[in-house]
Order: sequence, then structure tokens, then C-alpha cells
Amino acid sequence: MANREELAIIRNARAGQAAAQLELGKLYLFGSAGLPQSLPTALHWLERAARQDCRQAWQLIGNHIPLALAQPSATALAPWYERAWEDGSVHAGLVFAQLVLGDGTAPPATPLSAKALRALDDAARAGFPEAQWLLARRRDAAPVSPAASGPAPVSAQGWLRRAADNGVAEAQSAVLDQAWKDGHWIDYLIRALPLARALVSTTASQEGVHRLAPGDIALLSRVARLLDGGSHADELAKNGLAVAPDEPLCFWELASAEHDRHAQLAMGLRCARMGVDGRRIAGAGGAANFKKAIRWLTLAGEQGLAQAWYALSRIYIKPEFSQRNVADAQRYLERAAEMGYRAAQLECGHNAWRARRENENNDVRAVYWLQKASAQGCAEAVALLRKIAPRLSAPAYVETGALLAGHEGALAPHPLLHARLELAALFGLSRAEALLLDVPAADHGHCLVIDIRASYGRSKRRLVLVDTAQERHALDRIARLFEGIDCGPSGPEGNYRQRLYRLRTLVGAGAKGDDEGDGSTDIGLAA
Repeated sequence: MANREELAIIRNARAGQAAAQLELGKLYLFGSAGLPQSLPTALHWLERAARQDCRQAWQLIGNHIPLALAQPSATALAPWYERAWEDGSVHAGLVFAQLVLGDGTAPPATPLSAKALRALDDAARAGFPEAQWLLARRRDAAPVSPAASGPAPVSAQGWLRRAADNGVAEAQSAVLDQAWKDGHWIDYLIRALPLARALVSTTASQEGVHRLAPGDIALLSRVARLLDGGSHADELAKNGLAVAPDEPLCFWELASAEHDRHAQLAMGLRCARMGVDGRRIAGAGGAANFKKAIRWLTLAGEQGLAQAWYALSRIYIKPEFSQRNVADAQRYLERAAEMGYRAAQLECGHNAWRARRENENNDVRAVYWLQKASAQGCAEAVALLRKIAPRLSAPAYVETGALLAGHEGALAPHPLLHARLELAALFGLSRAEALLLDVPAADHGHCLVIDIRASYGRSKRRLVLVDTAQERHALDRIARLFEGIDCGPSGPEGNYRQRLYRLRTLVGAGAKGDDEGDGSTDIGLAA
């Protein structure tokens, strides 16, 4: 309860006396024997005193009233923080800048905003982490300097590192993400390893009750990946960070328990004592525990990690695995390939090509997977594709374009024949292939299956890749012309000799050839 002296101060403050309002604000600001500490009440009386030009009142507001309390009345209170900053209070300048600029990312649009930026720069140089973080977030703004003759400007990157060094969690996360993205592994480890150790210590002290945030889980997983196998140990030792041999395993276990897929993959491979390709890790002691390995790898695969399915396929074809199953291995291999894992795509291509005698169409499947692998830069897949589906370059296969270009007018009334010759010019088909190909049946999306053996016994089945988007568009257009049309001898185009006669009639001697001669003469489009 207020004593007589405090009651008198209250009466005078209510009467509008600035000195009494200032004194009452101090009592509520710091507390007294008769009045409890109350920052909202203190702000009320100090703000009333400041309106009467009481310098000490706005200095107390700037130095002691926090941002959270001032934000609801930012427009009314910002001038008092501004004046306190002009009187030399750096803390007041920080709150003034936060009230005016908000999150600090917008460029200054008014003279007051520019002034707030200078106040923010003062606070950052004085060592306030919040100010350094706000300036770091202004990535698109120019560095701020208090005056032309003042200290040199600091870049947003410089402020970001200072804020991270001063313990701002958001700044630390931003610096770590940037180092990881840029591949600066040592810089990442120097900052991240102490944080990872602190997380392990906190979790151990709380006996697993403490749940980690997604950012903390990613931190543990990334640190473990960089440390696994003794990588970077020498560089870290030079920076005073010695790493124990079993420390990465500790990070892996904690991250995998929190459902990090990379950690689960690592745990599965450790249990299997192997790499992703199935080869046993050199120096890995102890027997492999495939049961645990399958559990961890399945969890990682179900979270979208293709390497996990590929590793599972390697386990299921191991002779020492008691539950060896080739069918399961193939199923996991194809799942990894479907998810875009290059090694799995290459192996699927090899497997399909080796099995082409069991099913003739396996070569189409082989080409599909090899195209996927080659698109990711696999030189082995490119070489095998050239072997399986070469583009033939003999004269019989390359003169179709000249023949077509020279007889556009004559071929115009015959759209199907024109389309066949265009297809031959596009994909390097022979005369017989062009005239007899069943276009809709030959189109497999990624390749053409050129198979006219039923009508032309001397031909051989072969594949032609659809390499470019232009080829795909042209093939779609040509295939639409043949929709619903019987491309066989009983169709509207007739048998091979009828088609050949029509071609010779329209384009003349350029299409003549020896029907009974050898392959190179018979299939030629040009004399």
C-alpha cells in the first residue's frame, strides 16, 4: 500500500505536474515499498511526463521500456525513443529502429526510416545482436554508415556473421545453411560441431524427453555426414576441435531416432557393414546385421531416399544373406531407378538387355532405363545406347531427306506416303522400313521399334531413339495421321509392291531399286 509521500505524488501526477509524473513513473518502473513494479503503468506516467518536454522521462523510456511493450503504440512512442537515441542511448536507438522498420528488410522510404537505419547501425556497432541480425536481413539494401566520415560500412554478410558469433539462433542457422549450400565444409563444421555436441548433451540430460526441432535434426545429420569415415578430422584438429572415433555414430543415432532419412540410411549401411553399392566397407569389424539394416533402409526409402532402395537391392542379392531373393532385389532396384537413382537406372538397363532373349521387348525396356541414366551424365549408359540403338548412316538411310525435299508437290496429295518419307528422313529409315512400318505400334515413347520382318523377310528388328523434343513432336503429329488406319497389306495403302509402285510413280527414278538384290541395293531410296 502506498505511503503518504507516494499518495501525494499520485495526486500531483493526476493533477498534471510533470515532476510528479516523472517521479511516479520511476516508482512503478523500479518498484518501491508501497508500489509494485509495473512497466505498463510506468510507461503511462513517463509518457505523460515526456509530453511536457521532460527529458529524463524519454531517457527512461528509451533505456528501460522494452520493444514488446512499446509496439502496440509504436507511432506515439517512437519519438521518445528517437530523442533518447539522440541523447546518446544506443538501446533506445535499437528500439526506435525496430518500431520504425519492423523486420528491417524494407529499404528506407522516408527520412524517419533513414534515421532509424542509422540508429540501427549504431546499435549493431555497439554489439547488440538483434541489431546485427536486422541489418543482416537487409540483403538487398546498401550498407549503412552513420556519416561520410564515420566508420566503414559493413556488408549484410558481415553483420550476419557478427550476429551468429553473438549467439543469435536465426543468424547461426542462416550462416550454416549458406556454408552447406556453398560446400564450405570446414567452415560449417567449425560452427556446427559445438552446436551438435550441445544438442547431444541436452538430449542425454533429459533422457530422451526433449524433442528436437527439424533444424536441429538436420544439423546433426549434416555434421555426421561430414565426419563419417574420419573426413576433415585433420582440419578440425588444427582449429582445436578433436573428434572422437564414435562421435559421428552418436549423431547418426540421435538423428535417425528423430526420423532423419539420411541418418536412417547411414545406420542401415553401418548395420550391413557395406556401402550403398553393396561392397563391404574396408576395415569394418564385426558381422553384418541385415535384419536391422533392412529396417533402417526401409524407413529411409519410405521417406523418399532412392539410395536406400538401391542398398536394399544389394542386400537381397548377397549370397551370405539367409533370405536372399532375386525378385525382391529387382523390385527394390526398379524402385530406386524410378526415383531417379542413376546407378539403379544403369543396372536396370543392363539387366533388361541381358534378358532380351527371354523377351524380345526387353531391349525397349533397356533403352528406357539407359536413356534415363545417360540424361544424368552416365558415360557407360551412353556407350551402351550407341550399341543397342545406333543411328545408321549408310547412304540408304540418309538420302530420304533429299528425295522428300525434291518432290514435296508430287507427294502433297498423298499425306500418308508423305508422312512415311518424313519419318524416314527424321529417323534414318530405309525405303522398305519407311513404306512398311506400322507407325502407331512402333512408337514406344522414348524409341521407335523398327520391325517389318512379317512383310519383309530380309529386314532386321532394330531400335531408333527419340532424342529431342522436336523429334517427339514430329512423331506425335505423324502418328495422329495413322490413328485408326490399318498399316498392314489389307489396309488402304496396299501391300509392299503397291506402295513401292506408288512411290516410283510419284517421285520417278529416284525411288527405283532392285527388289531382288542384296540389302544395300534393295533398301536404298536413291539410285
